[in-house]
Amino acid sequence: MDLRAELLKSIWYAFTALDVEKSGKVSKSQLKVLSHNLYTVLHIPHDPVALEEHFRDDDDGPVSSQGYMPYLNKYILDKVEEGAFVKGDFDELCWTLTAKKNYKPDRNGNSVVSHKDAFKLWCLFNFLSEDKYPLVMVPDEVEYLLKKICTAMNVELNSCELEDYLSQEPQGQGGLTVWQFLDMVNSGRLLRGIEQEAISMAVEEVYQEVIEDVLKQGYLWKRGQLRRNWSERWFMLKPSVLSYYMSEERKEKKGSIALDKHCCVEVLPDRDGKRCMFCVKTSSRTYEMSASDTRQRQEWTLAIQTAIRLQAEGKKSLHKDLKQKRREQREQREQRKAAKEEEMQRLKQLQEEKERKLQELELLKEAQRQAEILLQEEEQRRRQQHEEMQRTLEIQLQEAEQARASMQAEMVLKEAEAERQRKRILELEDMQERLQEALQQEVKARQDEEAVRYAQARLLAEEEEKLKELMKLKEEQEEYIIKTQREKQVLKLEMENKNKCLEEAQKQLEEVRVNRQRVDQDVMAAQRKLRQASTNVKHWNVQMNRLMHPIGPGGRRPAEHPSLDLLSTAMLGLSPHPHPSSPFWGYLVAGRTLVQSEQKSPNNTPSFGLVFQAPLYRHGPRHLCLWGVYSLGHRARVASRTGASSALTPSLN
Repeated sequence: MDLRAELLKSIWYAFTALDVEKSGKVSKSQLKVLSHNLYTVLHIPHDPVALEEHFRDDDDGPVSSQGYMPYLNKYILDKVEEGAFVKGDFDELCWTLTAKKNYKPDRNGNSVVSHKDAFKLWCLFNFLSEDKYPLVMVPDEVEYLLKKICTAMNVELNSCELEDYLSQEPQGQGGLTVWQFLDMVNSGRLLRGIEQEAISMAVEEVYQEVIEDVLKQGYLWKRGQLRRNWSERWFMLKPSVLSYYMSEERKEKKGSIALDKHCCVEVLPDRDGKRCMFCVKTSSRTYEMSASDTRQRQEWTLAIQTAIRLQAEGKKSLHKDLKQKRREQREQREQRKAAKEEEMQRLKQLQEEKERKLQELELLKEAQRQAEILLQEEEQRRRQQHEEMQRTLEIQLQEAEQARASMQAEMVLKEAEAERQRKRILELEDMQERLQEALQQEVKARQDEEAVRYAQARLLAEEEEKLKELMKLKEEQEEYIIKTQREKQVLKLEMENKNKCLEEAQKQLEEVRVNRQRVDQDVMAAQRKLRQASTNVKHWNVQMNRLMHPIGPGGRRPAEHPSLDLLSTAMLGLSPHPHPSSPFWGYLVAGRTLVQSEQKSPNNTPSFGLVFQAPLYRHGPRHLCLWGVYSLGHRARVASRTGASSALTPSLN
C-alpha cells in the first residue's frame, strides 16, 4: 500500500464527516477549510489562487467526492513528499474531524479504551482495511489485530466471542467498519476483566509495531567505540535503522545504526563479564551489544536479520509485506473455494447427466421389454395360425376321405365324376388361395426379420454411442487426473466416485451387449423359422411336381377289380411364378407322385387330362388306374392325391 492510498483513506473519513446530510456532497466552504488544513499538516506550499479558482462561489451547489478528487490529486497528493511531514499529525487531523461525528464512547466513562487509544485503533484499522470504499476490515484482519493486542497483554483471544459477535452483526461476515470495530472493543466482550492501562499499553505497542514500523524495542548494553565501556541504552529497531536512546521515553537520542543489505548480525561468546553478547556489523563499524538473557538475544538477532532481509528485498515495512501476503492468501483461499464450488457444480451436472442417462437406459429397457412382449405376441399369433392351419388341414383330410368315398360311390357315372371334378377344381383353387396366404405369411416373416434387423442396428448404434460416451468419460477422467494431481489426496473420493460411474457405464455397456446378443439370437431364430417356412414351401412344390402326371384323351377304362379303395385326395400345387405362356401350367397330384403333361387337341390347342390313381388291396399291392379326359382349354388345374400309393402310371392308352 503506497503513501497516496494511506492518505486517501484518512481524507475519505474527513470528507464523509463533513457530509452532514449523507448525500455524498460537501459544501465548498468546508472543502476550502479542509484543503487549507491539509496544506498545513502535509507541509505543502499554499496556492490560494488555485484554491479560490477551483471553489468559486458561482459554481452550482456542493461538491461530490468525484468532483473533489481532481483538485485533491493535482494540488495536494501529487505534491506530497514522503518524510516531509509527520504522518501522525495528518492522521490526528482527519481523526479529529471524523470522531466528532461518528465516534460515540460511553458517556459514563465506562469505555474500555481512551480517546487516544481509539485514535490509534483507528489508525490500525485504516492500515489493515481493504482498499475499497466504504472502508471495512475483513474478519481475518479483525482477528489478527485483536490477537496482536492480546499477545501484547499476554492473554488469549476468545475466538468464540468474536465469532458470535461477527455472526450477530448484519454485515459482520463481509467485514466491519471502524465504528463497529470500536464499539466491539468498547463493549468489553472480548477484553473482559482487563484494566484500561494494560489495554492502553498493548495498543501503544501494536501501534508502534504496525504503524511506526518498530520491529523491536527494549534495553540493551552497548559497548562504546572510544572508551570501550558498557552503557545501558534503550534500543528501537526499524526496517532501515537501529536507534538507541538514554531511556525508554526517547527524549535524548544517543545515536543510530543504519541498516542495509550489506549488514549482518553475529552471536559472540561471553567475555569481560558480559553474557548473551552479539554484534551488528556494518560497512564502516561493528557494534557490540549484550542482552539480558539468551531469549532476548535470540529475539534481537532475529529481528535485526528481518530488518536486513527487508532492506535486501527493497521493502520498507514488514507489516505491509505481511498484510500483502495475508491478502494474497485470502485471495488464494477464495479462488480455491470458487474452484471447489465450480468443481462441485460440475460434479452435480455430471450426477444429473448420469441420472438422465440412467433414465434413458430405463426407457431403453422398457422399450426392449415391450419389443420382447410384441415378439412373444407375434410368436403366439403365428403358433395359433399354425394350429388353425393344421386343424384346417385335418378337416380337409377328413373332407378328402369323405370325397374319396363319394367318388368311389359315384364313379360309375360320368356326370357325377365331372361334377366331382368341378368340385375338385374349386377345392384346388381354394388351396391355391391358402398357398398364397402362406406366401404372404412368408413375406410377413421376411418383414419381421427386417424389423428385427433394424432393431439390432439400432441397438448397435446405441452401443456405439455408449462406447463414445465411455471414451469421453475416460478422457475427462484422464484430464481430471492431470489437472488435479497436486490435489490428489483431497479429491481422492471424487476420483473413486468417477471410477464407480465408469464401472456402472461399463456394466451398462455389457448389458447392452447382452441385449444385442439376445436380439441376435432372436434374429437367428426368426431366420431359422423363415428357412423352415421356405423349406416347407419348397417341399410342397417338390411333392406337387412329383405327383403331377399327364392326362391323355380316350374312353373310359374299365377297372381291374370291383373292389376299390377310396380315391386319393387331390391337392393343388402352384408354381411360384405361374404364367399362361408356360407349357406346364396344370398340376396333378396322385398319391405321392406329381406329373405334368400337355397334349394338343385336334384344333392344335393344349388339352389337359386328369388321371386318377388309387391302390387296390386284394391279392397284394396292386394298383388300379382310372383315367379320364377333361378338356379345360388353355388353363386347367386338377390334382388328386392318395395317401397310400406312390407308383405313377407311366402312360395312358
